[in-house]
Amino acid sequence: MSTTKPFKVLIAHTDVPPEGIEILKEQCEILQVINEPPKNRPEILEKIRGAHAVIWGGRDILNAEILDAAGPQLKAVSTMSSGINNVDVPELKKRGIPLGSTPAMLTVAVADLTVGLLIAAARRFQEGRRKIDSDEWDKDHLNWMLGQDIRDSTVGFYGFGGIGQAVAKRLMGFEIERVLYTSRNRVSQDIEEQFNAKKVDFETLLAESDFLIIASPLTKDTLGLFNATVFNKMKETAVLVNVGRGKIVNQDDLYEALKSNRIFAAGLDVMDPEPLPSNDKLLTLDNVVVTPHVGYATRRTRVDAANLASRNVLRGLAGEPMLSPAY
Repeated sequence: MSTTKPFKVLIAHTDVPPEGIEILKEQCEILQVINEPPKNRPEILEKIRGAHAVIWGGRDILNAEILDAAGPQLKAVSTMSSGINNVDVPELKKRGIPLGSTPAMLTVAVADLTVGLLIAAARRFQEGRRKIDSDEWDKDHLNWMLGQDIRDSTVGFYGFGGIGQAVAKRLMGFEIERVLYTSRNRVSQDIEEQFNAKKVDFETLLAESDFLIIASPLTKDTLGLFNATVFNKMKETAVLVNVGRGKIVNQDDLYEALKSNRIFAAGLDVMDPEPLPSNDKLLTLDNVVVTPHVGYATRRTRVDAANLASRNVLRGLAGEPMLSPAY
């Protein structure tokens, strides 16, 4: 005898790992989107009718149109990401629908990639590969392809939350001298002592950092903050790493700063726009290393995020606070 499950949950993306979906199956009927993004919105609008919850992914926006199609019984939404740029948050709040996200699940993977970008930019990986490709391997000079040392350096963070602190933890093994950070709030004294970290103003951060890591969200205050004026206040040997959001950096100004060697190098996992066109002028430079916004892209991270999103949804359906609420 079949029993009707009390809730219907729409999995609104094709790439949600099955481990996360399995968590829902005991209590929920699963509605699965089959068509690949970005052309699956019509399917979402059809399948979400009558759903009690949705796990949302991809770049498409969950907005009033989607919520209206679902109906008034929709009780919970969770993303599988740290950002919630793909959700109309005011609309969800207006309707009293709780929203979950999964930032903690992404921290380790993003921190690992950040260290990779820092090393790759400081030690000229991109330029070195191009030297090999063009048969310019120089065996005769001892000062060929010299990079920047991480040991005994000052590492600055613009934004020193979970990701920034995870990066600092990893860099302890590289024998850095100290950490400086600029953020809205001071971290605890224990964290400062653990990382030999000091909260400083933005001007000091720019002037004293050998490596400057952007790990902050995009807001009206951070939009375009890193521009020519800022680059001119940094050390000429400085390496910039951005794992925050692409629009925090004025990319035209960054291009000029790198091309003129005003700063030494940059490592970017986020840029503007995304995807970055293959003919973008930034890609012509030797002293920039770019990865296509893959900071979160490990198998374990995706499974962990799916599991947490499912638990968020189950808590929301039960009328309980989500494990990882977005607001």
